[in-house]
Amino acid sequence: MKKVYFKTFGCRTNLYDSQVMMSSLQEYEITENEAEADVIVINSCTVTNGADSHVRSYIGHVEKSSEAKIFLTGCGAHTKGEKLLKEKRVHGVFGQSEKQKIDFMLSQEKPFYNPGDLNHIDNVIVDDFVGKSRAFIKIQEGCNFRCSYCIIPSVRGDARSMNESRILEQISKLSLNGFGEFVLTGTNVGSYGQGEGTSLAKLMKKISQIRGVRRIRLGSVEPIQITDEFKEILDEPWLEKHLHIALQHTSPTMLKLMNRRNVYKQDRELFEFLREKGFAIGTDFITGHPGESEEIWSEAMKNARELPLTHIHAFTYSKRDNTPSATMKPEVNGKVASQRLHELENLIQEKNIKFRNAYKGSLDVLLESEKDGLFHGFDQHFNKVVVESKEDLEGNWINIQNYEVKGDCNYVKL
Repeated sequence: MKKVYFKTFGCRTNLYDSQVMMSSLQEYEITENEAEADVIVINSCTVTNGADSHVRSYIGHVEKSSEAKIFLTGCGAHTKGEKLLKEKRVHGVFGQSEKQKIDFMLSQEKPFYNPGDLNHIDNVIVDDFVGKSRAFIKIQEGCNFRCSYCIIPSVRGDARSMNESRILEQISKLSLNGFGEFVLTGTNVGSYGQGEGTSLAKLMKKISQIRGVRRIRLGSVEPIQITDEFKEILDEPWLEKHLHIALQHTSPTMLKLMNRRNVYKQDRELFEFLREKGFAIGTDFITGHPGESEEIWSEAMKNARELPLTHIHAFTYSKRDNTPSATMKPEVNGKVASQRLHELENLIQEKNIKFRNAYKGSLDVLLESEKDGLFHGFDQHFNKVVVESKEDLEGNWINIQNYEVKGDCNYVKL
């Protein structure tokens, strides 16, 4: 059988989509060794110019080092797929809706472009995750928000939810296969169940009742999606003590320019409430969006210092064609945007270390990987933990009482 290597870029949703393709393969063998692959499937991201560049760079690497046939899927299939196909840099391009037809896609002799259906909803049951200790569960697809800078709705479609019974069946099978931590993912996770008489909180309660489920993590949610109903589950032992709540900015002026739905004053009240509950809090943030003056940036940093943030997923603004932000003025110099990015990242790193030093409890850690006798995992606050041990602990849960707080991780020698 020909061997297929999957290269996944971008978010947890793409990680899930790659697993769907792997579980759907019947006529090919999966390899985790790129060098021995006959076929390489690139599951691409297009959220920024940098994401596009990483994909093109990887294609260049394959062209130089391999005779493998290249196929492109993921969000980049919709924005860059036709161009890459015309340049003869990929053999085939297919959209996310075609994942379960992976055997058919890879068998095509002639070059092809099949963007698929943006209203598609997955119905596959994934019962294993190749090379993973945590299971990623896609619960919804698409987004109804129309943030001015974002291209994602045009490549993922409008928000729609996966069938609840399939989600629960999938998690039941995965828990029987030894998975205890589940990461709920999607384009806009907090919109799960809208218009269908259910909600993210209701789904999580049902998941928690499945035997073997030890911890549930969430992808990014919006501030307005932390509802009163959601607040009722904050003290549950199965919920991670870390929430990633997307702000994108802390200046009210910039939030309006970005066409965001959150309001800084309310964001701050929510974050302070979560801090009192013992949560570590992460957020998304864009620096250098058009219109971000020095005055606005100063205000944003002042607000960021006030917020009890512990994690940050920040990036410089990247112009995406056919979005409202692409025509906004004045533009911000790229070097300035990068400086602001580093300033913000350094601030949140300091806050993270302060949070870890202040925490006096034990750490509940799933050790996911090993390298040179060091085991790596994440605790309940989504902080990295490194464990030095002569025992093989990969895939194990451990509870750590005494550990050393280092700059980028919590460390313990057993």
